[in-house]
Amino acid sequence: MDQQQQYWQSGFQKDEPTSYQPTSDERTMAISSHVLTIFFWILPPLIIYLVKKDESKWVAEQAKESLNFQITWSIIIILLCISIVGLLLVWIVAPLCLVLVIVATIKASENKIYRYPMTWRMIK
Repeated sequence: MDQQQQYWQSGFQKDEPTSYQPTSDERTMAISSHVLTIFFWILPPLIIYLVKKDESKWVAEQAKESLNFQITWSIIIILLCISIVGLLLVWIVAPLCLVLVIVATIKASENKIYRYPMTWRMIK
C-alpha cells in the first residue's frame, strides 16, 4: 500500500499539514483549482475534479472544496441580487469571497486542506 492510500484510509485534519506529501503536479493542480476561480468561476475546479478524482484524492479533495464553495456562494449572490438590500450586501460578500479564495490558495500551497467557512458541501 502506498503512502497516499495509507494517508486517506487514516483520515485527515482540515487546515493542518498533511502527512501525505503531494507531488509538485498535485500541488499545482490543487492551487489552480482555487486561484483560477477568480477568473473562470466554477469551471476550473469542476474540470480538475473530473479529471483528477481517480488519480489523486488530495487534488480531488481540494477541487471538491473549491467547487462546493463556488456553488454555494453563487446561489447566495443570486438570491441577494433579487432584493435591493441584497444588492448592497453583494458589495460586501464579493470581496469576502475573493479573500477566502486567496486564503485557500495559500493553504493549498502549504500542503494543507482548507475548508471554506459557510459552505454547503453538496459534492461529497
